[in-house]
Amino acid sequence: QLQLVESGGGLVQPGGSLRLSCEVSGFALDYYSVGWFRQAPGKEREGVSCISSSGSTIYADSVKGRFTISRDNAKNTVYLQMNTLEPEDTAVYYCAVEMYGSSCVFLRHNGMDYWGKGTLVTVSS
Repeated sequence: QLQLVESGGGLVQPGGSLRLSCEVSGFALDYYSVGWFRQAPGKEREGVSCISSSGSTIYADSVKGRFTISRDNAKNTVYLQMNTLEPEDTAVYYCAVEMYGSSCVFLRHNGMDYWGKGTLVTVSS
């Protein structure tokens, strides 16, 4: 059964750091792109970052220089290291896998094939 499970969210003060994990089961992650998306209350879901099967990375302008996406295919897991967090980063963070297409590299949530249930990140003092 294909499953994506996010973890690592929580409450952090502005300027702090968190590392999110997305563990995938049910298929090998090696050949697919994986993206992180987020949705803040009252806002549309937006793309944060994507990592392709070759390891190429894409970031939204709002997180460039602060977030780092990585993957460990041996563990079937993708990570999102988030540094210098801001209150505007508060959202539910989702990981998603794209089997075919180019939605991930354009940070478009439409077209991603499988989704986790999300993990809440709250940045507040």
